[in-house]
Amino acid sequence: MGFQIFNFEDNSNVSVVSRKGIFKVIQYDKDLSCTAEDAQTKFYMSQMNVKKRQLMITLNDESVNIQPGAMQWYVGDVHQTTGLKGIGDTIKKFFNAQVTGESTIKPQYVGTGVIVTEPSYKHYIIEDLDDWNGAMCVEDGLYCASETKVSLSASMIKSVSGQTIGEEGLFNLCLKGSGKVVLECDVPQEELITIDLHNDTLKIDGSFAIAWSENLDFTVERSGKTLIGSAMSGEGLVNVYRGTGRVLIKPQI
Repeated sequence: MGFQIFNFEDNSNVSVVSRKGIFKVIQYDKDLSCTAEDAQTKFYMSQMNVKKRQLMITLNDESVNIQPGAMQWYVGDVHQTTGLKGIGDTIKKFFNAQVTGESTIKPQYVGTGVIVTEPSYKHYIIEDLDDWNGAMCVEDGLYCASETKVSLSASMIKSVSGQTIGEEGLFNLCLKGSGKVVLECDVPQEELITIDLHNDTLKIDGSFAIAWSENLDFTVERSGKTLIGSAMSGEGLVNVYRGTGRVLIKPQI
């Protein structure tokens, strides 16, 4: 028993644009199935890096969690479970889902084989939690997949200003452990800015941070020392990340 996959990775129109651990990002360089009516549009889309991509996951007696509805096909000795570990775990995940907006159950795939997600025009960002001191918070809606040794939980924003006037919500999804996670983002890895803070402060005018270390203190503050100074600068309130950790920023919303 076994399987072989042809005309996928070995297709001349396909590129592997990123890989870490069990994850690999497949990109279709051109949309060869376009019609005469949309050929011009698809051509300019490909020139501007608007291309279809899929996440390929290779398991070797391993397991992975994937966002519900993301799977397109899988092959091999792989079976799907809910990943729930009893009533206590179910209640915890239900609470996390209610406060973060994420689904209660993340389908878990276990075994040996290959899993491929639905095509997307967005970009897959593969991060290693070892580079984040074992814990990162992410913006709502970005989670795509993770190794099952990574736990998902709700992290409450500690500061009152961050809860009341910040744009990140009361809770954020936090990924903890030692393993790889995949985010689905509208900005490619090449444009993302990484800032490592060492007992320092980062101020951002808007919700440009897509991921940040859990141990950073998040607050919302005036951009200037006084209300008049903030008004004169035209910036008003800014999101502030303070301490030691990492922040991942996109250049535009």
